Amino acid sequence: MRRQPLHRFVTMSAIAMMAMCGSVRAESGIDFNRDVRPILSTNCFHCHGPDAESREADLRLDLEKHAKSIESDAPAIVAGKPEESGLIQRIESTEQWERMPPVDSGKQLTADEIAILRKWVAAGGEYSDAWAYVEPKDAGRSMPQDDQWKEHWIDAYVYDAMQAKGLSPSRDADRVTLIRRVSFDLTGLPPTPAEVQAFVNDDSPDAYESLVDRLLESPRFGERMAVFWLDLVRYADTVGYHGDQNHHASPYRDWVINALNDNMRFDDFTVAQLAGDFLPGDDQQNLIASGYNRILQTNHEGGVQVKEYTAVYAADRVRNLSSVWMASTMGCCQCHDHKYDPLATKEFYALAAFFADIDDTHHLRYIVNREFTLRRPEITVLSQEEQAAIDRLEAEAEQLRQAATNQVTTVSVETPEQRLEEIKAEIDEIKKSARRMMITKHIEPRVTRVLPRGNWMDESGEVVEPQVPAAFGEIAVEGRATRLDLAKWLCDAEQGAGALTARVMVNRFWALAFGKGLAANLEDFGAQGESPSHPELLDALAIEFVESGWDIKHMMKTIVLSRTYRQASAIDEQALQTDPYNRWLARQARFRLPAEMIRDNALTISGLIVHDLGGASIKPYQPEGHYRHLNFPKRKYHPHLDNRQWRRGVYMHWQRQFLHPMLSAFDAPNREQCTAQRPRSNTPLASLTLMNDPTFVEAARGLATRTLLMPLASDSERVDAAFELATSRSPDDGEQATLLSCLDEYRQNYSDHRDEAEQLLAVGIAPVEGSLDRTELAAWTALCRVLLNLSETNARN
Repeated sequence: MRRQPLHRFVTMSAIAMMAMCGSVRAESGIDFNRDVRPILSTNCFHCHGPDAESREADLRLDLEKHAKSIESDAPAIVAGKPEESGLIQRIESTEQWERMPPVDSGKQLTADEIAILRKWVAAGGEYSDAWAYVEPKDAGRSMPQDDQWKEHWIDAYVYDAMQAKGLSPSRDADRVTLIRRVSFDLTGLPPTPAEVQAFVNDDSPDAYESLVDRLLESPRFGERMAVFWLDLVRYADTVGYHGDQNHHASPYRDWVINALNDNMRFDDFTVAQLAGDFLPGDDQQNLIASGYNRILQTNHEGGVQVKEYTAVYAADRVRNLSSVWMASTMGCCQCHDHKYDPLATKEFYALAAFFADIDDTHHLRYIVNREFTLRRPEITVLSQEEQAAIDRLEAEAEQLRQAATNQVTTVSVETPEQRLEEIKAEIDEIKKSARRMMITKHIEPRVTRVLPRGNWMDESGEVVEPQVPAAFGEIAVEGRATRLDLAKWLCDAEQGAGALTARVMVNRFWALAFGKGLAANLEDFGAQGESPSHPELLDALAIEFVESGWDIKHMMKTIVLSRTYRQASAIDEQALQTDPYNRWLARQARFRLPAEMIRDNALTISGLIVHDLGGASIKPYQPEGHYRHLNFPKRKYHPHLDNRQWRRGVYMHWQRQFLHPMLSAFDAPNREQCTAQRPRSNTPLASLTLMNDPTFVEAARGLATRTLLMPLASDSERVDAAFELATSRSPDDGEQATLLSCLDEYRQNYSDHRDEAEQLLAVGIAPVEGSLDRTELAAWTALCRVLLNLSETNARN
């Protein structure tokens, strides 16, 4: 039975009481979840919260009945009477021995925070259930009628909130900015000049919606969205621990891309990954999806303690599951009850018990006949070309067998038996060279115990069965619950946590379109997170997701069609002062592109990009010696020297311990753990990477070549063309003059130093266009390096 929302059981008198409390909150202007809980969580819950082991004075401030207990000589909260409330007395005390938080805690309330708590207590000190565990409520999703600005039900929520803050919406973004924005957001790539011009010239009323539909149907959509998902599930090509050896995982990445392109329902997407091995038919795609359970960090060192790493892997899976689908920091409960949220250690291990049917000793080394062997549950994954080759060979073999059966003789230099042997060898060779994929095959579940303080050697803890944290509800099944039960429960909006899961996911979809979520912390909806700026809108989006049939493309389209999304990102002084972080959405966001998109953008601008879908991971240029500290075994990096060099960043080899320097420079995670939102730094190293990484130098030469081969008459026309390829717009007079001046300097330099021109043109494996003057090409390459380093080139506005 799922946890029922409060409103389904309230009596009429309780409704009246809630109305009174709502009136009080309206008069005080204080909202518990938004204003009060963050203060208590940050400053008080560590000692007066859920964790019994660290609780002081037997006082809980996370629960209303404890905080207001009349059994206490001095209740922490006396409703409506701040002077009689122990909480207010202690936080306002001038005596160091009495003041809370204690001086030695390193925490101190600000005057504003004290004022909020006093005002809250004076208004009744009413608590509210933590929003993350309360099912979404639909406040309406009707399209506005006859409104001058609100064109979408999303806009109605946003407009009312910004008006309450004294803000007004920004103007609509111009069409060039809009197509560039939505192209990056939905495909991760810039629009071509032809696409920009077509959209600018299309004055049909459905021009923008048609553009969105085209982008959603592009195979580039799945590649763009996969980056976001692979960050969440910490996908990488290597094991992470010790020698950080390669493991067989790339077919899982391709499965994610294909699933997103096919618009697989998110509930099916979830079930296949968590429990693909439980689905009927032993379907290869479901088994590949089950590789989710295998892509965590694993240790292949010879002296590994099996019990230790069985516990480590179980904890890793709980942390990832709870972060990805629940936006919950269950990892805190590995050693103790959560300090801030209603999550217990026992619940951590009950969640781990769902994964006790995975054979986590499969990768550990065993001595068999005095030789080390590796045992892996893996499958061979054939590409379309490999499967076609095998089909042809098997067809030929069948013809030979039929001929032998019918005693048909053919003129041949070899006997049918010899050819059949050759065919078998050829098929074996194809399968041997094909990719492999780690999969999950369930076994008899291990016994799962609570590990006191997370100690894998302490077996004194109680045995637990699979179950979900009580704050989220429960899974009620006959017998032992499985991973399949867990996966279905996560996306069951009627009998499970589906509505809560939907809210977690739509918050992240929103972040893809606005740079941050409606709830700013994408991976923690708990007390240490941040309440949503627009809770009713977030709930409405969650319900829309469920009612759409868990349709990801529908949700992305819904968000980007809103006028809120289509606003300009320019900011004025008033808006900067009133809402510096744009929480009230009176403008769009401007931010630097993610690492993979920066690379893809440069390759697209240059004309070098190769759009092959799927396949083994690629190895771009990388600094010599970057792997010099990798051992067991020693390795030397060999970049690919064919067209794999120019494939999209989502396919880059992901080495956890030594991530590609370009990815690191632009804040890509090493994927040792779930990353719901990447940081965005601004460092000289990033600019140096854009200037000197061979990928970008080669891309600059590609852009220069592309520009010089255009049938244009003057340098100014070529500068305009190159600038438009990089930024989707024409340069203004000042920008053009600066670039022409730079071009003159580069021409002079490379005319005087032809050896430097040759060095520049030698970077990369792309052939140098023989019809172009090499000095001229070097000058334009240098100029295009400037264009690829522009903030505007690498930003989404």
